[in-house]
Amino acid sequence: MFQPVRPATTFEETVERLGTAIRIGLLGPGSRLPAERELADQLGISRSTLRQALTTLTQTGHLVSVRGRSGGTFVAERPPLAEGDEKPLSEEAWAVLDYRVAIETGATVLAAERAESGDIEQLVALVGSMAEADRFDEYRRADIRLHIGIAEAARSPRLVRAMTEVQGQMSDLIALIPHPEQVLTHSNAQHERLVKLLRRGAAGSAVKLVREHIRGTEHILAGLI
Repeated sequence: MFQPVRPATTFEETVERLGTAIRIGLLGPGSRLPAERELADQLGISRSTLRQALTTLTQTGHLVSVRGRSGGTFVAERPPLAEGDEKPLSEEAWAVLDYRVAIETGATVLAAERAESGDIEQLVALVGSMAEADRFDEYRRADIRLHIGIAEAARSPRLVRAMTEVQGQMSDLIALIPHPEQVLTHSNAQHERLVKLLRRGAAGSAVKLVREHIRGTEHILAGLI
């Protein structure tokens, strides 16, 4: 559980690692996490990244932060899903995530080659809409529209249909977890970087970023479902 985290998706994988440990009982209700410096060293991540992950799990109700001499970060007495019927990601869920990888990376390659200035400006506007969204449903609508917009920029009607399908399936999975602000902010920062890469036509870098983006979603889902 406290082995070093791999780079690229350190924030999301840390959320998954701790969320899974809580779900399966390795970190029981009321148990105290190691001190921040010690835990960051064990996981091989920066303290700022660890704080982001701990804040996320506090926002979702998995952890509680207690101040004072006997304070620290503790597992909640009744963390979410502890008594529910929910199970870790199913084979069907992983099939959806694999399908998403194929569709998103393919659309990104073609969008980097074919996107016009109007396509890019629309994507920039959608990133702005997500940054300004006050509610998750507003954020998610712009998020879906951005990913479909990438497929539209690829100039492939079939990819647009496939992207619309996979985004609908992803919405079913995303509905199963909380939506902490830290996760949404981190995700939208990747959106912003992606649009810049598409503007430059940097297909290779854009695909690498999309894979990191999707892998991050996989970690968050695995940790919080």
